[in-house]
Amino acid sequence: MHQDWTTQNIVVTGAASGLGRAICVRYVQLGARVTGLDLNEPALLEMQSTLGQSFSPVICDICDREHVAAVFERLGGVDVLVNCAGITGRTNVKSQDTDPIDVERVFQVNFFGSYLTSKAVLPGMISRGYGRVLHMASIAGKEGNAGMLAYSASKAAVIGMTKVQGKEVAGTGVTVNALSPAVIQTPMVDVMPSEQVKYMTAKIPMGRCGSLDELVAMVEFIVSPSCSFTTGFTFDLTGGRATY
Repeated sequence: MHQDWTTQNIVVTGAASGLGRAICVRYVQLGARVTGLDLNEPALLEMQSTLGQSFSPVICDICDREHVAAVFERLGGVDVLVNCAGITGRTNVKSQDTDPIDVERVFQVNFFGSYLTSKAVLPGMISRGYGRVLHMASIAGKEGNAGMLAYSASKAAVIGMTKVQGKEVAGTGVTVNALSPAVIQTPMVDVMPSEQVKYMTAKIPMGRCGSLDELVAMVEFIVSPSCSFTTGFTFDLTGGRATY
């Protein structure tokens, strides 16, 4: 079904690179008003110069409660929130060898960032009777990747939050869902240890990473008005790895 995105206000976290950047580009192409949140100011400004006035760059630390609340109060009504901001932390490290500070930092970005931004937008969405929230999870959150305790556990927390929020908003015109990719070829993956990437890719029956185009196409459906009877669900994008 063709969707008219020209009336939609879309907010994307982690907008300056990888998944977030690709999603911002797509929605500007579709005519939506897109606000990109990130800490990388030069990259955001470069995006604005490329994408034009339909893209608004906003410097935001999604781990800072007061900063998030202030930013979203200024933004006003949000129709769609896509939480893409995420970090892996140190990888290829056994659980007993992890640094608690690193684990906490990963949770702050991956879980608390998504929690704080969704907490900020849900009241307005519910009161207006429409909204779409999409949290970026991971196959690691379902199955656990050895050597990636912080990342796997934080994404499992995101999936749990999605189930709770999705049930809570059911019937209000708002949906909350998650997307669980396997390895998508992004800058974050490019800097991971090669042995970690090989371990992750070897588990994918299709034998390859997913592409940004494939991810963006699925996001476009999940946050569309057409996807109105699915909430609290974690969509699969794993090349056959996840079968549930």
